[in-house]
Amino acid sequence: MTIEVCGVDFTRDGSRILRDVNCVARSGEFTGIIGPNGSGKSTLLSMMVRWQRPDAGHVLLDGRDLRDVGRREFARTVAEVEQHASTVLELTVEQIVELGTIPHAGGWAGPLGEATAAVDAAIATLGLEPLRHRTWHTLSGGERQKTQVARALAQRPSVLVLDEPTNHLDVAAGLHLLGEVRRLGLTVVAAIHDLDLAAMFCDRLVVLHRGAVHAVGTPTEVLTPALLAEVYGIEAQVLVHPSTGGPLVVPCGTADRIAESRVPA
Repeated sequence: MTIEVCGVDFTRDGSRILRDVNCVARSGEFTGIIGPNGSGKSTLLSMMVRWQRPDAGHVLLDGRDLRDVGRREFARTVAEVEQHASTVLELTVEQIVELGTIPHAGGWAGPLGEATAAVDAAIATLGLEPLRHRTWHTLSGGERQKTQVARALAQRPSVLVLDEPTNHLDVAAGLHLLGEVRRLGLTVVAAIHDLDLAAMFCDRLVVLHRGAVHAVGTPTEVLTPALLAEVYGIEAQVLVHPSTGGPLVVPCGTADRIAESRVPA
């Protein structure tokens, strides 16, 4: 299932956040949204999950305008994980993951049959079995993040939208989470700050810069020294990863500091 952004503009408090954004997340592919802080990544994802509506343009789900997709159908098709998800309720990990089954049950009556299997599978996938009966407020930031991703997987979506999914995770946990998500073969759209993780797991990258699409392509096509200097303001070497064969970004410093150091005394 594809999700396509067509000519989207969005302005908030007089500031233009997105400018004529066009991009496609192809069916079964892992699409990464990258760019500096404030480039519009989270806002773009919010359009894909209907938290916000564009001022111009539209978002299509398999060719249908999101505005024409019913709420239950949308909830059964698209799952999302926010950057700072939280709850004031004293729910256990298992109960939070069970929330993902509600779109299929049509209401909250506890998981039964396929829903129970979906909850168990999601908990197992994210390695949360030891935490199943722990309450939300006793969890670390990384454990909370994995719980929210498990809740999204229990939703059994075709499209998974993730905003900084490796937030609060250590290196091993981040690799495991993204690897498991990729293994499921869903259409995944994720905002990712770590360029090396983006290169390792994403089929295609969309680079946002000042609210506009700066580049689209495979990690090898996109992650070049020239782009990193222009978009991120850094000087970097781009090597070949010894295991994946993809790009490996080695920052050398900010472009302005390096330029200053080269000025003759």
